[in-house]
Amino acid sequence: MTNFKPKTIDRIVLFINCLGISVRKFDIKIGASNGYTFRMRKNRASVGTDVIERICNEYPELNPCWILLGEGNMLRIPEDQEDSITEEDLKLLNFFLKINMRSLKTLIKLQK
Repeated sequence: MTNFKPKTIDRIVLFINCLGISVRKFDIKIGASNGYTFRMRKNRASVGTDVIERICNEYPELNPCWILLGEGNMLRIPEDQEDSITEEDLKLLNFFLKINMRSLKTLIKLQK
């Protein structure tokens, strides 16, 4: 059994799923070519820094550290809202992300 280490493209797909939009709509919004995200995911390819920069510009709520390294939370918490997010909210979000990561791992194993 191999160790699964999510790549940037895996986190991008997870973010798209959390947004609840189609991959095509995401590609259009970031100015990527038709099918870009699907090709990157299928090939487990590296995403270019220019694309990551466009993603971060289009989705400022996305945490760049999370998208690149998988560290921290997926979303940035605006400073004016930090006090309104409870510990329970964070636990629920982490639970949701763990479930999605397990689903993503299963999908990747099925593709191999």
